[in-house]
Amino acid sequence: MSDQRMPLAAHWRLHTHDADEARVRIGEVVGAHELRPIRAGARLDVRLQGVQFGDFGLYVLGYGAEVSITPPVADDSLFVEIPCAGTAEVCHGRETIRSTPELAAVLSAHPRSMRWGAGNTQCIVHFDRPALEAHLGRLIGRRPDRPLTFSSGMDLTRPPARSWWSVAELLRDEAETGGGMLEQPLVVRQFEGLLMTQLLMAQPSNYIDELCGGQRRVAPPTVKRAVSLIEEHAGEPLTVEDIAEAVGVSARALQEGFRRHLDKTPMGYLREVRLDRVRAELAVTDRVAATVTDVAYRWGFAHLGRFSSVYRQRFGESPSETLRR
Repeated sequence: MSDQRMPLAAHWRLHTHDADEARVRIGEVVGAHELRPIRAGARLDVRLQGVQFGDFGLYVLGYGAEVSITPPVADDSLFVEIPCAGTAEVCHGRETIRSTPELAAVLSAHPRSMRWGAGNTQCIVHFDRPALEAHLGRLIGRRPDRPLTFSSGMDLTRPPARSWWSVAELLRDEAETGGGMLEQPLVVRQFEGLLMTQLLMAQPSNYIDELCGGQRRVAPPTVKRAVSLIEEHAGEPLTVEDIAEAVGVSARALQEGFRRHLDKTPMGYLREVRLDRVRAELAVTDRVAATVTDVAYRWGFAHLGRFSSVYRQRFGESPSETLRR
């Protein structure tokens, strides 16, 4: 696959035929590892593209020949690897999975070995493990007391996993097109939280029972504190996990408390506050100085079509009509 045809082609990292250079350069991204062509004398055609967003990154990697990989002991990283084409074999403990475009490999512990086919190109989602485990802690309302480990195979035909992958694909597509959405920290933080939450809820792990189990009820004063926090920090990168941690409950308990007492979600309430702030800013903004897109992105609205729809629904006019007045 040529650089031009690979996803994330605009974010070139490496193109080499040298195994040692590939091992060193790719190791700078995924950690030190061993790399060996299966067939002696096979010509590698290694291509790596990728982009890093805070605590997670999206990469596309292909070796151009069948290779054996001994992965790193990545205590500070976690990877989800999805073949764009071809297959790969991943051995983990006594378990061996053959990953395909419909079955991703989730590397949350140290695999014994991997074998990538000659036509295998992988889309790799890399997470900072401490950040992901901190996010897990905010979801369950306590600090995790053991390392997070996932089942090795992710069935991308299942709706929860497919939904998770669609978020990653959206980010990848946005990075490819160079849209301004990912230049806004508020937007990137929201996607980062969504990607982490959906992974934790979609893929079986040693915390899945706790994530899906019952939660204690949240009293009205706690909801009121959360509302105040949202209103005071609406212009900052803010997730439901951040809010829950600040008021001392789990994210799922806070969701339930908002539904019971306000008949909406914390993120729904945050969206309403941000819509109000957008309207106030548009009403006093010079049309030459800023556009609707500028203001929407600044307040965390990544999808302009959806933003315009909810804006009109809430205020009875389009954002551009507010700006023109």
